[in-house]
Amino acid sequence: IITLSDLECDYINARSCCSKLNKWVVPEVIGHAIVTVLMLISLHWFIFLLNLPVATWNIYRYIMVPSGNMGVFDPTEIHNRGQLKSHMKEAMIKLGFHLLCFFMYLYRLVSKIAPK
Repeated sequence: IITLSDLECDYINARSCCSKLNKWVVPEVIGHAIVTVLMLISLHWFIFLLNLPVATWNIYRYIMVPSGNMGVFDPTEIHNRGQLKSHMKEAMIKLGFHLLCFFMYLYRLVSKIAPK
């Protein structure tokens, strides 16, 4: 979010912004896929079903990168067609989702450890 807002305010150029963001796309896809599979294996159905659409969206976004683009974030297209605003909105939604998941995981952890 900070990198995208720096690009929006012209504190950083599009090429360096996209290279910073693209280096985290693959770890995000892998990490989220692993968490989703672990929730399936551990039979946490609600959390699995909550993570599945986000993991699917991350994989879809990574696979559908047009050939010739630098990655999911491309410096030649980030200012075109309002992509900067959509990337910013997506980052805010993901931040909210990860905060929700953090507190759900924390609650599950405390409820399993706490004596009854």
